[in-house]
Amino acid sequence: QVHLAESGGGSFQAGGSLKLSCAASGYDHPNYCIAWFRQTTGSERGGPVAWVYARTGTKNYADSVKGRFTISQDNGKMTANLQIDSLKPEDTAMYYCAAHPPVSRTECSRRDYRYWGQGTRITVSS
Repeated sequence: QVHLAESGGGSFQAGGSLKLSCAASGYDHPNYCIAWFRQTTGSERGGPVAWVYARTGTKNYADSVKGRFTISQDNGKMTANLQIDSLKPEDTAMYYCAAHPPVSRTECSRRDYRYWGQGTRITVSS
């Protein structure tokens, strides 16, 4: 059974930085997309804000977070770290790590990943 464990949530001040971590276990497909999603209260969860396509190491970001969000992995491990800089109150949300067995890189931008973590909450105060 695939398990995704997120950590790093909490309360932060605007202008600061934070790092979320996600570690996967039990995943036995030969390739994967691993991504971070976020969901604000009262809104639907959209597409990933950042993702990695494992086969090539390709990374991508939603336009709304480019320049402030950085996704990275620990060498040789199925992890996804999300660095968020220049925090804004609008970054307040539940952040979810998710993984998916893709047929191609394009699937990494999908919304309906197969495996999800429980989520970690980020609150940014001005």
